[in-house]
Amino acid sequence: MNFLGIFLAIGCIVAAMMMEGTNPTMMLVLPAFLVVFGASFFACVVQFPIATIVGALKCFIWTIAPPRNNMDAQVELLVGLSTTARQQGLLALENSIASASDDFTRDGIQMIVDGVDKDALKEILEQGIAVEEAKYEPYAKMLEAMGGYSPTMGIIGAVLGLIHAMSLLDRPDELGPAIAVAFVATIYGLVLANLICLPASNLVKGIVANQTLYKYMTLEGLVSIAAGENTMMLKRRLAVYAGEKNENA
Repeated sequence: MNFLGIFLAIGCIVAAMMMEGTNPTMMLVLPAFLVVFGASFFACVVQFPIATIVGALKCFIWTIAPPRNNMDAQVELLVGLSTTARQQGLLALENSIASASDDFTRDGIQMIVDGVDKDALKEILEQGIAVEEAKYEPYAKMLEAMGGYSPTMGIIGAVLGLIHAMSLLDRPDELGPAIAVAFVATIYGLVLANLICLPASNLVKGIVANQTLYKYMTLEGLVSIAAGENTMMLKRRLAVYAGEKNENA
């Protein structure tokens, strides 16, 4: 649905143009596209390493298929692990590792089985969460930077178009269309920034925030299991995160 939003927003612009009697094909200007999209992208190449750019482009795919974390299923898994640990011991959790839906949970369960104490377990898992957040932060910044550059590139494209239009002063019949085409670059820049890059950047930040919440909930559950707390105490701890999920829904 996120990518559909981009199409619908652009569709609203195209519909408004048609209602005003403007031919939407006037917006198909290759030089303007090259100035705005190309120059904005390569400005980011100057600012960010290639690995960050590739990562940001992969995150952009989240506008089509965003990763989702099933909080309810995770709560059910953690409660089941707690019950198993209290009835059969911590070593019995090894049979449940494969049932975890993500590497973070699987690694946590494996550490419990290996006998890592609750304090070390919490420290390691918190470090993993912090590293994951730091990993995705540059990706969001790259998309945000491209959204910041594109309006300026649009102005550059418009100025270049106006320079060309000034050369047509002796041909009034060509002057009007040339001026109109010149401003297409400005529209490209604003659309790239406000309908694509900046929303995608905020989408990445939101998804990472939800993943962080999911992992902190998992951390609380695993530490509770490692500490030998009863299942009711575990449920109370996880209920806090269930409340956060409902507020964000």
